[in-house]
Amino acid sequence: MSLSDKEKQELLRALDKLTNSQQRRIQETILAYARSRRFWRLTDSDLVTAEVLDDLGDRLLAHHASSRQALSKDRFEYALEASLIAAGIEAALEKNPTNRGHDITIAGVPVNLKTQANAAIREDRIHVSKWMELGRGDWDIDFQRQQFLTHLSGYDRIFTMRCLSKELEHVKYEFVEIPKSLLLESATAPIEHMKNSRQSLIPAYVRVRNAAGDIKFELYFDAGAERKLQVKSIRKDLCRVHATWEFGRDIGT
Repeated sequence: MSLSDKEKQELLRALDKLTNSQQRRIQETILAYARSRRFWRLTDSDLVTAEVLDDLGDRLLAHHASSRQALSKDRFEYALEASLIAAGIEAALEKNPTNRGHDITIAGVPVNLKTQANAAIREDRIHVSKWMELGRGDWDIDFQRQQFLTHLSGYDRIFTMRCLSKELEHVKYEFVEIPKSLLLESATAPIEHMKNSRQSLIPAYVRVRNAAGDIKFELYFDAGAERKLQVKSIRKDLCRVHATWEFGRDIGT
């Protein structure tokens, strides 16, 4: 619904009361909303409705009006929750930020959220640099894999917000669902210990392959100082892209 003439006049009067710096910030945001854009959604997406697509896209435009950095995970989580609620979809972020499980509940469904914005990001493969921390106990890969499977039981769906480009001329994000059923295939895949590693604890891979031997994705049990689980090289063609947002100087409408 468009603003009434009265509401527009109220905004102009409020603008006159702002400092020069505040007025410039408002100008930057307005100009950001006017950037060339291309928003797309999967027509049968049960999560990204037309309203969510536009609202979340506008939040991305506003973010990049004052930043050249990708949207951080916490800001993405807040933006997604706000966009869903604005579209009439029930959503509530998990209140405990250290919860080892779901990040948000959407229409009663527990959902885990990830982000990816690394410099070497690949269009066709998804990488989650830290799926979970592995703790300070014994370094037992069988046990650590079971911890991962237990972690998966804490949510029903998994989404990642990927920033494929954050250049001034071209910003692109995509919202991808990683099938939980795909990750559960790691339960029986062989463990490969990296015996040539110089780390005091030996890291290991669990590589899930298709019938032809091609890698579908990898679990990497990183034995470094942080001791974390990476999920690497997830084939995007085995996932579902729900939406994309592109904007910038080089984007046509």
